[in-house]
Amino acid sequence: MEYKKILENLSIENHPVGIGGCKSQGPSYDCCEYDITVFDGKKEESFLEHDGNFYHIYHGTLEETSPDILLQYDGMTILVDEQWELRMLLSKIKEKKQQIFNAYVKNCLVESGVCITKAKHGLNSDPYSSSWVKCAAYFLADAISVLNSYHPSPVHMLKTLRELPKNKTNEAVSVITDSIGIERATSSLLSRMLKSTMGFSDLITDNFHSRIISRKYNYLVENSLLSDCYFYLGYVNRNNFKKIQDLHRKPELIHLLKTGFDLENDTIKVESDANNLYEATNFLLSLAHE
Repeated sequence: MEYKKILENLSIENHPVGIGGCKSQGPSYDCCEYDITVFDGKKEESFLEHDGNFYHIYHGTLEETSPDILLQYDGMTILVDEQWELRMLLSKIKEKKQQIFNAYVKNCLVESGVCITKAKHGLNSDPYSSSWVKCAAYFLADAISVLNSYHPSPVHMLKTLRELPKNKTNEAVSVITDSIGIERATSSLLSRMLKSTMGFSDLITDNFHSRIISRKYNYLVENSLLSDCYFYLGYVNRNNFKKIQDLHRKPELIHLLKTGFDLENDTIKVESDANNLYEATNFLLSLAHE
């Protein structure tokens, strides 16, 4: 991995740089991109392709306080750090790791609760009701992953969830997988989901990400990881869905999400999933406040 060439392409000067994600901590697949963060204080992200590899370029600040972002920095490998500033930040994160993890879990559970409320309130009137249920399930999946000391990684998460030890906390895994609907995964459905997921990504983010989505889809399908692919595509749609402002003014997006999210049309099933997720979320929230 020739990091120097990548850093030269990014024209980085006098800023700490680190690499995180599964390429830094493992396990990773050939399709996984390299997550590189430049600590220059900017608020942007981009994608880069070099020698057949993809790079997700983040920009961050050494004064970061958000647990969602600090979690991503945990375990990061330092590439450039002339003044030892990044080393100091990573040392602080390691020192407060449990607090950061706990705060992240609570944030995810609160987000799950908000999504469930929206789903239940709009059950018979909101075309996005089923989408909110899917989002709640993915936020709950994030929380369960971190409760078990795993960093959220959408390509690997389903495998991680399936291999968790059997205990009261992890009972929510079956609720998550049932609500997401991974048993519906087939090659033909995934092909349709891919097209809608890429289209939705291009519409919302207008960046290079759809090419990475396609690369991961091809890898997972070629390796017969159909359920993992289904989970991954839904996770991507969750991330893009939550970025939408004034959702009620954009009813046309439901046509993309119906396929991209593989939405459930049965109101009774949607309500049942919402209730099951509500119980699981509240149980984990009760543990978080003990």
